[in-house]
Amino acid sequence: QVHVVESGGGLVQAGGSLRLSCAASGSISRIYTMAWYRQAPGKQRDLVASITAGGSTNYKDSVKGRFTISRDNAKNTVYLQMNSLKPEDTAVYYCNADLTTGWGTVGNYWGQGTQVTVSS
Repeated sequence: QVHVVESGGGLVQAGGSLRLSCAASGSISRIYTMAWYRQAPGKQRDLVASITAGGSTNYKDSVKGRFTISRDNAKNTVYLQMNSLKPEDTAVYYCNADLTTGWGTVGNYWGQGTQVTVSS
């Protein structure tokens, strides 16, 4: 009943930009924190950036100054603007929403992931 869907991934050359979007839908009472994670083959899934409902942000050190997370609360949507992309940014990017469902359950909900590939 709750769905989280990412979009906007693709293949870009090093130095290029992409903007990822993630929309949460369904029976949602309130969304607290939304975040982007990424996972490269054979590696752990790491937190890239997060943003609270009030707009407070946190970033992985390696993306600071290059990536910007933002959200549209009215649309239950979070964005990740990625600039100056590097090959090491190549990964599947996942969206996570910390929320209360319409039936009162608090939990984290994950999207299916969107592939970002940065060529050298």
